[in-house]
Amino acid sequence: MEIEITFPGGARVDAHFGPFTIPTDQRPHDGGEGSAPTPFDTFLASIGACAGIYVLDFLRKRDLPTEGVRLIQRMQRDPNTGMIEQIDLEIQVLDGFPEKYHSAIARATELCAVKKHFEKPPHFNVTVK
Repeated sequence: MEIEITFPGGARVDAHFGPFTIPTDQRPHDGGEGSAPTPFDTFLASIGACAGIYVLDFLRKRDLPTEGVRLIQRMQRDPNTGMIEQIDLEIQVLDGFPEKYHSAIARATELCAVKKHFEKPPHFNVTVK
């Protein structure tokens, strides 16, 4: 897979792959206009979105309703380093959601490829040509 990164102006940095463009920007206090999420915010959102795909798949395969189901992602930062030290995912379901599926739907999020990359991170190689 190849992703092309472009610099359309200001603090904007866009990622292009296939027919898609993911725009990013910096917050105004960091020199941007806040016209799009920051790259880091986009990265964090990909964790919940990835887990959400598996929650959705779990529900659909069992003909369970998706209405009212939400996945909430919370991050906890180390106050000294500012680095995220814990990510909590909370699957919120409506009253009446079968109790027998609670642990199974939580396990479904373990299939997320983004989460798996935290467990075995890739190596980075940067070159200039």
